[in-house]
Amino acid sequence: MTDKREAAKEVIVEAGAFLERNFGLELEGGAEAKGRNDFVTEMDRQSERMITERLRGEFPEIGIYAEEAGAAGSVESFWVIDPLDGTTNFIHGYPAFAVSIALYEGGETVLGFVYAPLKKELFEAAKGAGAFLNGEKITVSEAKRLEDALLGTGFPFSVHRFIDPYLAAFKELFLGSRGVRRAGSAALDISHVAAGRLDGFWELYLKPWDMAAGALIVREAGGKVTDFFGGDGYLSAGHIAAAPEALLEEIVGVTSRVFTPDMIASLAVPFPK
Repeated sequence: MTDKREAAKEVIVEAGAFLERNFGLELEGGAEAKGRNDFVTEMDRQSERMITERLRGEFPEIGIYAEEAGAAGSVESFWVIDPLDGTTNFIHGYPAFAVSIALYEGGETVLGFVYAPLKKELFEAAKGAGAFLNGEKITVSEAKRLEDALLGTGFPFSVHRFIDPYLAAFKELFLGSRGVRRAGSAALDISHVAAGRLDGFWELYLKPWDMAAGALIVREAGGKVTDFFGGDGYLSAGHIAAAPEALLEEIVGVTSRVFTPDMIASLAVPFPK
């Protein structure tokens, strides 16, 4: 596992440096819409190529599950890659974006890396080995009650049919907490939960590459991660909640009351168990 960990760390920093060099510049070719308020740029594609070529070259037996190129190779062991999480931020020059890489083997995430280029911050975890930020061990906060918590979230920006129930959940969690932040990069926000900067996080309409690495980092930092109903199928469900265990119960208490499984079943995506 050490060689995989080191290769992933090296390439995520290289991809992040590439994005940093191009941040704030006029994007060649502009931004292409994949869907409503969902964009891809040449920076996304080049970052992904940089990552996949390195990892395929060193570990050809491991498959790829990437945001732009999709799935290829093994379904038993594969890299889960988001080459630029926060593309809309990147396009607008808003300084909150990250690169995310996870390794999924034997039905679980075993390595996770989230790199924030502008702050030179590398969040990482290996299953059973703890979570780290730039080599220093991190843990989730000690928050146990919603009234003591600073939360993070993201809005269902491209599935507006869910905005009313989402705002209902937002209102309850906002009024019950110390505040809510919305930065626009789920991978980064989830990592901030692991570092104790945010006490909890919830979001609807996410893909596996948004969540896989950050979720492992939170768990290895002593936190808990579930879907909106307290289950462990968040990677395929399309919704996630992350926090210290006692606080997570309060967050999920709200999301499971506002939403129903049938209401958001359409967000599910195929993902190996």
